[in-house]
Amino acid sequence: MRISYISYALAGLALVGFSSTAMAEVDQGSVARGGKLYDKWYKVVGVEAPTVSHPLYPATNEKYAADPASNWRCKECHGWDGLGVAGAYSSGSHLSGIIGIDGMANGDPAKVVELLRGDHLYGDKLTDAQLTDLANFVVFGQIDWAAYVADKKSTGDAANGKQVYETACVGCHGLDGKQPQDMPPLGSLSSNPWEVMHKVLNGQPGEAMPALRAIDHQISADLVAYLTTLPAQ
Repeated sequence: MRISYISYALAGLALVGFSSTAMAEVDQGSVARGGKLYDKWYKVVGVEAPTVSHPLYPATNEKYAADPASNWRCKECHGWDGLGVAGAYSSGSHLSGIIGIDGMANGDPAKVVELLRGDHLYGDKLTDAQLTDLANFVVFGQIDWAAYVADKKSTGDAANGKQVYETACVGCHGLDGKQPQDMPPLGSLSSNPWEVMHKVLNGQPGEAMPALRAIDHQISADLVAYLTTLPAQ
């Protein structure tokens, strides 16, 4: 067991250190807020979900009519991994044929804001600050998923993840991961490590869930690996 993991957890997830100098130069709070907007912006903003599908979402997909609200979520088009059709959404019910956001990594946030205001139609739905947060997530928040996920499973160390979970997460989710009762057991979410790690890094929209974005991402990967050991029912 590496002492750094215990230190992070016992410090109440305090920012005891960034994973790199580059990370420290980015507003990680803004990136995490943007990550929640990428997940489900209307939940963050506190407005009703859209009832008409986004015009950029392909009408050929059954979700166009069946679940229009989801088509306004950035993740639905571009994937939890940000790779769009080249990533985890290359097949299955989420296939839309839309490219990822990976081409905008380390780019210019102002250009992303311009796109969000334009064809993406978020100019009248998000404030200037929220548009900036979302753009910062797109530009600075993407990670090298190959370092943390393989064969649809987290490559983290579950033993280290247990130490973090039982000090930082247990108060809300319980030892068995079955709390709160209005959400699925955490152990049942292991088939989508990208989504789970996204929420661990950025928090859950509309909930008082801490975001581990500013802490070494390996800790989040370890935590996700531990969640696979919890009961699925």
